[in-house]
Amino acid sequence: MAHSIRDIAKALGAMAEGDLDLEITRAAEPAAAGPSDLALAMDPRYGEGIARGRARAAVVWPGADWRAMGLQAAIFAPRGRLAMAGLSVLLDPGPAIAAGIHPMALVDATASIGEGAAIGPFVLIGAGVKIGPRARIASHVSIAEGAVIGDDALILQGVRIGAGVKMGHRLICQPGAVIGADGFSFVTPETSGVEQIRKTLGKREGIAAQSWVRIHSLGAVSLGDDVEIGANATIDRGTIRDTSIGSGTKLDNLVHIGHNVQIGRDCLICAQVGIAGSSRIGDRVVLAGQCGVNDNIFIGDDVICGGATKVFTNAPAGRVLLGYPAVKMESHVEIQKALRRLPRLAAKVAALEKAISLLPESE
Repeated sequence: MAHSIRDIAKALGAMAEGDLDLEITRAAEPAAAGPSDLALAMDPRYGEGIARGRARAAVVWPGADWRAMGLQAAIFAPRGRLAMAGLSVLLDPGPAIAAGIHPMALVDATASIGEGAAIGPFVLIGAGVKIGPRARIASHVSIAEGAVIGDDALILQGVRIGAGVKMGHRLICQPGAVIGADGFSFVTPETSGVEQIRKTLGKREGIAAQSWVRIHSLGAVSLGDDVEIGANATIDRGTIRDTSIGSGTKLDNLVHIGHNVQIGRDCLICAQVGIAGSSRIGDRVVLAGQCGVNDNIFIGDDVICGGATKVFTNAPAGRVLLGYPAVKMESHVEIQKALRRLPRLAAKVAALEKAISLLPESE
């Protein structure tokens, strides 16, 4: 679908100059852009690439001399990635899911399907499920009994949604995600080795055979509005209360959220993060890739954890953490500097020990 420069600029709330009636069909990197492409050069570093391509229009940085680049039109983007977000919405046609219920979908007679919803082939919708208006559900999705899906939701191929799960409006769920599986919760009839270690922090009073008794998950999962769940992410149902994720929070691929976890609003949880059971995460928290959060702890609002950080204790609001175990980022930097000095320090200590050993013994 073609869009004029005028319409694109209006959609982005951005200024534009030149031939505003010029139409483009897709976005492209500057050097690879053709005459019908919109080159993306929101930073001066990418400006020289325009000369290697054949673009007639581009998104450029404020103050760029677009005429000198040989362009016929330009859109100015003070915040490049923000412009990219708006442009991607405009140019993305979305998945091809035909309106209505596909004849190869299986929908329970007691399920409620909202007006304008699109249900793809091989979808299974259980008893009492409620699906909001204009929701789009791609092929091979299963939705268990009693689940509620909000308006304008997009649920992509192979997603599994458990019984009683509640999902807000405008949810996006990427392929293969599992929402509402049972939590990993077990107990032993006698005091277990794990319980001993938790209490003594390392000392064991004896090793004995033990067996595990399963604790079933009686809660479900509740998701707010505008939540996004990445591919192959998993969110376990709560033991008694629901596992919950606040509105606006985004989960990346391969994220695991344990049973009873409570996550606040507008958090960003990156790939391969694991949050253990019953932990509470505040609002606007950012957990970078491969972060781990211990069970039964609290992370305050606006905490940022760098990649692979392991959080074992409560983290106060606004703290920036890094490392294993997690410490303040500035402390982690100093620790790493000290570690790099250790070989030299060890060599100096060895030299001092040798020198001392050669000194004559005092009488």
